[in-house]
Amino acid sequence: MRFTTTVLASGGTTTGIPVPAEIVEALGAGKKPPVTVAIGDYRYRSSIASRGGQYLISLSAEHRTGAGVAAGEEIEVDVELDTEPREVAIPADLAAALDAAPAAAVAFRALSYSRQLQHVLSVDSARTEETRRRRIEKVLETLNG
Repeated sequence: MRFTTTVLASGGTTTGIPVPAEIVEALGAGKKPPVTVAIGDYRYRSSIASRGGQYLISLSAEHRTGAGVAAGEEIEVDVELDTEPREVAIPADLAAALDAAPAAAVAFRALSYSRQLQHVLSVDSARTEETRRRRIEKVLETLNG
């Protein structure tokens, strides 16, 4: 489903794509449907969420760069219901740490795709090995909480 909208700056570096309510209803998958998003030739997977009575799709800096768009810009967006399974690629060092902590591994598998991805991105964005180790330890602490 195609619609035209303006990229919304929601404070700081955060941006979102406002989605008309009729698009969400037409997808027929509830109020937080998983979707594939296309802006021009750039595609990514996300979910539609409701914030302050408005439906939005997150548009990270990575996706803004990939799509070549900026906050305040009017864009054409195509969304489709995403029915493919969502599985997070777990880096080897985090996977090994989870294997060594069975309770944390069970807790990790029980998390939603977006929560798993949050943990993986935290580890993957570390610039040094020491930071990476600390972040893995923090993931385990959180999961064993």
